[in-house]
Amino acid sequence: MKNILVPIEMHSTVDSVLQTALVLARKFDSYIEGTPLGPDLPDLVAFDMPVSWTINDQNSWKELADEAHRKFDATMSGAGIASKAANGSGPSQAWSGDHSLGDSQVASYARVFDVTVLGRPGSERGDPRMATSEAALFESGRPIMLAPPRTPSTFGDTVVISWNQSTETARATAFAMPLLKKAKKVIVLTIENFVVDGPTGEQCAQMLARHGIAVDAVSRPGGKSSGEDILDQTEKLGGDLLVKGAYTQSRLRQMIFGGATAHILAKAKLPVFMAN
Repeated sequence: MKNILVPIEMHSTVDSVLQTALVLARKFDSYIEGTPLGPDLPDLVAFDMPVSWTINDQNSWKELADEAHRKFDATMSGAGIASKAANGSGPSQAWSGDHSLGDSQVASYARVFDVTVLGRPGSERGDPRMATSEAALFESGRPIMLAPPRTPSTFGDTVVISWNQSTETARATAFAMPLLKKAKKVIVLTIENFVVDGPTGEQCAQMLARHGIAVDAVSRPGGKSSGEDILDQTEKLGGDLLVKGAYTQSRLRQMIFGGATAHILAKAKLPVFMAN
């Protein structure tokens, strides 16, 4: 994971997002690129919209982008991350963009990065927006790393894969392979009654073992909520990073009835590596 994209919006967990990116970059001597993030704007603006509103809006966005840039620079400088790695080794960083990109624009740009680090969405004012995570998941073709509200000091020693036998989980596992190879321990967790047709957790563990990964497969009975069960079991297993396929069910179904992805997006207290 040599290329990390960090869209910066001045939300409540921006510090955790940056620190999560730094932990990841130090594991792989990665390049971190920060870019300013804002909500998507309508593609077309009504012709009779007051010019003053448009100008003020653009000025506000420029100010927010400048604030995001200052935050990124201060964090990278404080962490000793150079704009160019010495002797071509170690983490490096750069900033791109003078104006905030919308969620869809960031998701498109993320296609040329190994992973995008985002804040875990929340429902309170000032929390990261769900639209950002969903755009990155569905439009980038790449994985995301969700930073928890509380800044992690480290992660990735004990990785739990939430294995529900789905295509989405297989894809997330494949994307996570660099992290799995660096982990001290990997646990393939299956929650019974919350799986689709596909290879078992034991078969997934066998595949990973052939890569030289120290891995165990465990199965636990399901309760009322697969998302709650996944987070509870991950904590009991000592996991400090969760790997999960996103939205095995449709987004609409999860919005109406709930689902594991929706619960984890709202409640996870550890970094979560996701792909769709």
